[in-house]
Amino acid sequence: MRAFLLCALLALPLAAQRDFLTADEASQIRETAQDPNARLKLYVHFAKQRVDMVKSLLAKEKAGRSILVHDALEEYTKIVDAIDDVIDDAVKRKADLSVGLALVKSDEAEILADLEKIQDAGPKDIARYQFVLKQAIDTTSDSLELAKQDIDVRAADVKARDDKEKKETEALMQPRDLEAKKQAEKKEAEAQSKQRKAPTLRRKGEAAPKQ
Repeated sequence: MRAFLLCALLALPLAAQRDFLTADEASQIRETAQDPNARLKLYVHFAKQRVDMVKSLLAKEKAGRSILVHDALEEYTKIVDAIDDVIDDAVKRKADLSVGLALVKSDEAEILADLEKIQDAGPKDIARYQFVLKQAIDTTSDSLELAKQDIDVRAADVKARDDKEKKETEALMQPRDLEAKKQAEKKEAEAQSKQRKAPTLRRKGEAAPKQ
């Protein structure tokens, strides 16, 4: 009995860390490299698939559907969180998000309406997934509001949040670790500065032509 309980306890973290994307979906995301618009298009597509799955499951009363609905809604919410992360990262890098943001705003508005209809309909087994349904609705609503926000305002909010988290992290670090962190950040900034320099066709050591 004790061995069984131990195995069950060890399995809990694994269940909590269950991937919210399939292996194929994760592969598609990796293939988009750092293109935020392409990533947003994929994430929105995956999000709609999860909600379509929920609607399909709820269209017929079938034993065991509640756990499938629960898992699909849970995955959906994590996908929306990923959408917000992509946008936040892109605004920090000042990347063009015109295409991706337009898609997020239009599709999240439709998804939110679908989720609210499910909640209003009150399926017989809703008690088994009511919490994750509400979480999905709240997360979608928040994400949609952020998507409608002015880009410059959102960039400022992201920077303020990052600065706060950075200060909180540094406050917990030992002096030696903090100094090492600052040195690493300095080197990274210098490397990025060199990459931003205009390219030249001159050979190494060749002087610039006199004006």
